[in-house]
Amino acid sequence: MQSMDETPATSVSHPILEIDDLVLDMGEKRVLDHLTLEFWPGHVHAVIGPNGAGKTTLAATIMGLAGYTQFSGDIRFGGESLRGLGVDQRAARGITLAWQEPARYEGLTIRSFIGAGARDRSEAALADVLARVGLDPAQYLDRAVDRTLSGGERKRVELASILAIEPRLVLMDEPDSGIDVEALNRIFDAIKHLKARGATVLLITHSLAVLRQADHAFLICSGKLMKKGLVGKIEEFFGDACLPCSHQNEPEPGKRDRDLRSVAEDGQ
Repeated sequence: MQSMDETPATSVSHPILEIDDLVLDMGEKRVLDHLTLEFWPGHVHAVIGPNGAGKTTLAATIMGLAGYTQFSGDIRFGGESLRGLGVDQRAARGITLAWQEPARYEGLTIRSFIGAGARDRSEAALADVLARVGLDPAQYLDRAVDRTLSGGERKRVELASILAIEPRLVLMDEPDSGIDVEALNRIFDAIKHLKARGATVLLITHSLAVLRQADHAFLICSGKLMKKGLVGKIEEFFGDACLPCSHQNEPEPGKRDRDLRSVAEDGQ
């Protein structure tokens, strides 16, 4: 039996993603503080912690978003350092990010949005990924990715595009944010599908419901690794020690997400 500090059982001898002594400062604040984490291929991992713990910053740094590249330590994907690689180069290697708040694209159809990065652009393939997230292709393929879609619909469309890309590593930032139960269940089904296809999924969350979808978890607070191990152990500790905690790492809730979106758009 694994201890709570052991990695998940796997026949693969090397992690797909390695975070090695990662330090990131933003202004005078240390946001990521000597983080060392390993993520194994074909598993669903969760990074859980309170708001402002550094979870989304970690995802942005892995993805190489503008404003999140000046770090010390290293990030290795498939054994090779990602240092100096841009977002497009990381995406070409098979890394993708699902936003907590997916963007709107006025005038762009869902068909074009999903097809842009799809491995298979056939009508049948585009319809299949939409159906997998619970959206009727006949009703949605020719709709625009704009304000007429609800938050839950935009999340499902974004997830359909990720299924079409068939990435090696999926970073999902707060996948349960702003959606209803039906949409969440569809997202959970898609996570299982990604895993079954061999993808590695990294869930960024402070939700126990999302945590329970993972095989293995890391608990971080104030940018530091506090605990790692099997989900049951992390859930127990997080529920007992973190949820009741009044410690606030982020003095301005919501500002981080606005800033993150802004720097990403500036970097495009």
